[in-house]
Amino acid sequence: MCNSNFSETSLSEIDKKIVQVLQEDFPLSEEPYKILAEKVGIDEDEFIQRVKNFVNENKIRKLGAVLQHRTAGFKSNALCVWNVPPENLSEIAEIMSAHSAVSHCYDRNTAPNWNYNLYTMIHAKSRAECDAIINELSKLTGITDFQALYSKKEWKKTSMKYFADDAK
Repeated sequence: MCNSNFSETSLSEIDKKIVQVLQEDFPLSEEPYKILAEKVGIDEDEFIQRVKNFVNENKIRKLGAVLQHRTAGFKSNALCVWNVPPENLSEIAEIMSAHSAVSHCYDRNTAPNWNYNLYTMIHAKSRAECDAIINELSKLTGITDFQALYSKKEWKKTSMKYFADDAK
């Protein structure tokens, strides 16, 4: 996954090709950047330098892996919402985000009839395991006002694709 801030006019054709290959599945190889560079038609050192330039110019915010959790054996997932005292939010979020089953942890504004201000995404192999993790987090933090919102269906996940219409 490539989160970026690109303006089409600020990139050369080579840079656009680099963006395109960074949006594809990352090669599982000892030399993944060499493979990507070959696809673009440049050498590995130039490819890496251009990617570093993207980062330094804030054109790329991050490069990260996207885990296909169901394929990896995690069949149950829940968005758990927590009502955390605002003065304890940072401390509680740090504890929850450190748990290996928590993939996302973020704060949100509350609303009338919705007092939940901390959200965690929890993945497990079963619903019972997911419930156990949620109860463990509740005991660790002392937060007892929460709701677990379980996924019923997984929709197709896609990321933004830049320069998709350009020739590779």
